[in-house]
Amino acid sequence: MPRHLAFISIGSNMGDRVANCRGGIEALETLAETRLEGVSRLYETEPVDYLEQAWFVNAAARIETGLDPLQLLEALKGIERAAGKREGGIRFGPRPLDLDIILFDSVRIDTAHLVIPHPRMHQRRFVLRPICDIDPHVLHPSLKRSARQLLDDLSDEIGQEVNGLGK
Repeated sequence: MPRHLAFISIGSNMGDRVANCRGGIEALETLAETRLEGVSRLYETEPVDYLEQAWFVNAAARIETGLDPLQLLEALKGIERAAGKREGGIRFGPRPLDLDIILFDSVRIDTAHLVIPHPRMHQRRFVLRPICDIDPHVLHPSLKRSARQLLDDLSDEIGQEVNGLGK
């Protein structure tokens, strides 16, 4: 069975944000045909796009998986539902757990259900900073720039690392 490398963005701004993110990371470890290869530090970050909500805790994980991108997406949606995320609501609004596929090998997918690489990853410090904790040299397959280069291009500031939480 082919093995794939994927980067997953993890975020929460409802309830116990740290516990929600850690629970999401633990759930990644239980996915069939999947192995957790790296996890970033946890960061507290300001909301983007929809500003009238609590700050987020964000992280990233690198996994090796035998799942294809759509199978992985379905698995991540299942983890989100188990954590209490509901369909609908405010776009970019509050959520107990959000898991997004940021990169999947060097694949480019653009369907109604899934876009890889994540279409806004290069604009999101809260995505790029955690990925740089794991692998600053991973390349965006369309822009042909590393996560570190994309992060360095941003001018906005990420929130403070969540004190004392580490990984």
